[in-house]
Amino acid sequence: MQQPVADAEARFDRTIRRWFRDLLEMDPEQATYLGIHDHDHRLSDGGREQVEREVAFHRAAIDELARFDPEELSPDRALDRDLVIHEARLAAFQLTERRSWAGATKAAEHLGNALFPIFTRDYAPPAERMEALVARLEDAPRYFAAARERAAAPVRLWVEIDLESTRTLPDFLESILAAARAERLPDALLARLDRAVRGVHATLHEHARWLREDAMTRAEAEWRAGPELLEELIRLRALEADGDEILAVGEEILAAERAARDEVCAEIDPTLSPHEVADLVKDDHPATFPDAVEAYRGAMDRARAFVVEHDLATLPADDSLRVMETPVFTRHLIPFAAYYDPPRFDPEPVGTYIVTPPATEDMWREHNYASISNTSVHEAYPGHHLQLAGAITNPSLVRTLGLSAAEFVEGWAFYCERMMKDAGFDATPAHRYIQHTDAIWRAVRIILDVRLHRGDIGLEDAVGFLREQTGFEEPAAVAEVKRYTSTPTYQLSYMYGRHMIDRLRARVERRMGPAFTPRFFHDTLIYGGTMPVSFAARLFETRLDGLDR
Repeated sequence: MQQPVADAEARFDRTIRRWFRDLLEMDPEQATYLGIHDHDHRLSDGGREQVEREVAFHRAAIDELARFDPEELSPDRALDRDLVIHEARLAAFQLTERRSWAGATKAAEHLGNALFPIFTRDYAPPAERMEALVARLEDAPRYFAAARERAAAPVRLWVEIDLESTRTLPDFLESILAAARAERLPDALLARLDRAVRGVHATLHEHARWLREDAMTRAEAEWRAGPELLEELIRLRALEADGDEILAVGEEILAAERAARDEVCAEIDPTLSPHEVADLVKDDHPATFPDAVEAYRGAMDRARAFVVEHDLATLPADDSLRVMETPVFTRHLIPFAAYYDPPRFDPEPVGTYIVTPPATEDMWREHNYASISNTSVHEAYPGHHLQLAGAITNPSLVRTLGLSAAEFVEGWAFYCERMMKDAGFDATPAHRYIQHTDAIWRAVRIILDVRLHRGDIGLEDAVGFLREQTGFEEPAAVAEVKRYTSTPTYQLSYMYGRHMIDRLRARVERRMGPAFTPRFFHDTLIYGGTMPVSFAARLFETRLDGLDR
């Protein structure tokens, strides 16, 4: 009886390795981010044929994995089987029904993201990395042409974002040139880089003209998902609720968090209005951007030490995180800060925490000290970095990717914001004011995500609603709402993901009773790998069964 099971598991492992290899062959940029550098010299196809190839890949994965009987696999392999099928169904639906790939090229943004890890990570000597980077630059004209051919149904708002990315990318290319010259690379390589950069400048000029004179003139496609497609996305993401239920959670939490913030306002100064309290908190910010970066580093280090001291989670053995300025090509999409995963297959995986310089004087106020603390909990410890640095230690190739697990990744980071305050980290009234404001922001995201894509609210009203509820400055609110238009169900993932994690923790705590510890719950999630929360619940089954016996 054991032999067939062993055979099934060996076949399954071979299938997953092949699936992973073929996925990265199709997506060389993702391979680079993971630390697999066989494809660093390539860009993906970028055109309509790429879309068709991806659809065929995902459908084949569904058919192949469905042939494995989960009863013949270990619990971990059975989980991976179900995850691949889940991911493939969702991806195929996005490609064939949502079809956002037809609404914009995203070519400049894509190229910037393809160059960023090669330029910023020290996984190989500078000359070797620059050779790969130059090869991608040389392939850029082909990629841009393919992306234009693919964008057959342009969306006006997305074309505007495309134009902004196209306008800002040249500054990043000049930064690459300057760094290469400072490295004293071979003259022939520098000359090749210079030619490639000049070629991309010409390509960007041509691309901007096409966006203005061609794409923009026929940009009439709808960006909204629509009620039916939105509902199907929610179902396929295994969020264990429908749109009405998720919207109700957002509205309920918004009311609760506004009441909690009002209490904190009275605690800070009962003689001030809520707007005056906001000014008081926001006006306490670093004087210069270098000072702000140092404040982010300091908050990150303090949060890390707090996690260890209070036994909230286990840190990975090889844990490394750096803070750097957001590259210029993506600042219009990242108004505050963001995080890039540590590459699992690099010899020394390092996470990257990026911080965006304020575009206007008003935006300085969003980099206030209380926000810096809360953002560092979210992006670094014990948020994104700790979760993703732990996830890459899991042997599963499937859970390294976590392609559709936004409510796990974002929900975890957001869960950590409140969890750390409850544990006593930076729990002053000013810090709690920001934590409640950020919770209000995430509740608003649920409401706007659902209502925008159902067609219940327009863009201007959405910006106004966001500003009214959070107090965000106008540029930040506009940048936020623009993001919501292209990624239905992603923005609701923060608050609804926290809601799902809260429910899972309550179930585990009830079952374990006095044996429950936060560290047990957190480590099980962190080191189980990245996956949707509804799948992550299975991580506890075997462990809790053992406790019951």
